[in-house]
Amino acid sequence: MSAETPAATGQFTHRRQQFRAWRGTRPFWAGLFVLLGGFPIAYFPYAHLQIGHLTLAMATTAGAGSLIIGVLLGVLGISLWFQKHVRVFAGVAAILLGLVSIPVSNLGGFLIGFLFALIGGAMAVSWAPGAPPVAEPAPEAAPAPGSTPAGVFPEDGAPAGEPTVNPYSTGPDLTKDAGGADEPNDLSGTSPANGANGRHSAG
Repeated sequence: MSAETPAATGQFTHRRQQFRAWRGTRPFWAGLFVLLGGFPIAYFPYAHLQIGHLTLAMATTAGAGSLIIGVLLGVLGISLWFQKHVRVFAGVAAILLGLVSIPVSNLGGFLIGFLFALIGGAMAVSWAPGAPPVAEPAPEAAPAPGSTPAGVFPEDGAPAGEPTVNPYSTGPDLTKDAGGADEPNDLSGTSPANGANGRHSAG
């Protein structure tokens, strides 16, 4: 069974998606930067640089202080991963420890640890949890072209004898007479159909 079987690939994809979901719910990158900032601050005062036959010791009189600052930055970085509600406190503490490391620990680990702690602390303070997604309502189906919107005309079950009026019509209203013929519903007496030709006849 090869290592590239579909089962192994599917499990790797599932684990990667789980890690991405876990990472998205906490200030992951802020914790990583703070954690990385603690290593050079704690390491350089205890390191020895070998240049040919010359050994250069970078230890300072405050070597214990550098170790404490580095360990605290590591603890703050891990706290940001697993205790996200302390992000503001951890971010401010990381910035302050980074500033203190400048005079204590070889310019904050030759500015490497100082910059990592500063950037990670700022990211932790500015991080905010995302809002859960809101389900949008499904859009209503648009009426077909040329169709009449619902509710404009009365339903087929309208009472008999009542005229149906089209509000969009510009012509004369028609009514049904007793014989069933359509004739204009004009009560002014000015219609040419009544023989008055627009004028009332004198008595």
